[in-house]
Amino acid sequence: MSIRYHIGRFAKLVDRSVHAIRWYEAQGLIPAVDRDAGGRRVYEDEHVEHLLFLERMRRTGMSVAEMRRLTELSMQGWRTLEARKSVLKDHRAEIEAKIADLGAAVDDIDAKIAFYDEWARNKRRPRKQAGPV
Repeated sequence: MSIRYHIGRFAKLVDRSVHAIRWYEAQGLIPAVDRDAGGRRVYEDEHVEHLLFLERMRRTGMSVAEMRRLTELSMQGWRTLEARKSVLKDHRAEIEAKIADLGAAVDDIDAKIAFYDEWARNKRRPRKQAGPV
C-alpha cells in the first residue's frame, strides 16, 4: 500500500505551496486525487512523482496544455503510450532546438569576452569588431 499524504505534507514534498497544489489540481494536472472521510484531499507517492516530472517539464518550457494532455493520456492507460511518447518526442525536439540556440549564444558570449580581452591587453579597440556592445 502506498503512503498517503494530506495537501500540506504533499506540498512540502514537492516544494510548492498549498495554493499552487490546488491550482495544479484545478488545471487537471494532478490525476485521481482521492478524498478521505472528512473530505480532505489525499495524495500518494505516484502524485509526487507525477508532479515532480511535470515541474521538470514546465522548467523546460512545456505548456500547461501539453502537461494537461500528458496527464489526460496517462489516465487512459497503456493504450495511450504511443500518444504520450509523441508528446514527449515533440517536446524533446523543442528542448534540443533551445539547447542549440543557447550553445550559439554561449559561443557569441565567448567571442565577445575574447574581443574585450584583446582590447584590454592592447589598450585599443581591435580592428575586428564583434558588435556594438
